[in-house]
Amino acid sequence: MSSLIPHERIQKGIFNIRGMNVMIDRDIAELYGVETRALNQAVSRNLERFPDDFAFQLTAEEMRDWMSQIVISESDRMGLRKKPHAFTEHGILMLSNVLKSERAVSVSIQIIRVFSRMREMMQGYRELIERIQKIEKRQDVESKEIWKAIRLLQSTVMK
Repeated sequence: MSSLIPHERIQKGIFNIRGMNVMIDRDIAELYGVETRALNQAVSRNLERFPDDFAFQLTAEEMRDWMSQIVISESDRMGLRKKPHAFTEHGILMLSNVLKSERAVSVSIQIIRVFSRMREMMQGYRELIERIQKIEKRQDVESKEIWKAIRLLQSTVMK
């Protein structure tokens, strides 16, 4: 099955809030082809499927931080009467179950694949950082040894 939505478009809609990668309700609704209100109503009717580690409503401060990360026109701000909901990867899976449309299922699969790819990339970055840190430590030890030898040479030459 071909992709409905470019992966880059999905990836741009993923934000880190509360230390979790999440997507905002209005972005997901747009991808699913439903109104944000309809998406949130489906969630309200199925709250037991959305514990806090699957979905949560942004606080005022989180909302300001999120809005500062993206460019929101004045007309878009007017549409934000309520604080948006954020959905983790697991929350997005649940959304496809409660919305029960073919598009929601297909788009959810795409979104989950993007989340997985991002997680793999982050693991690669962590491994690279660890390798760099090991090299730095090794160079620190070698540098200390070199300076020690230079001081020893200086002290012998100066005598």
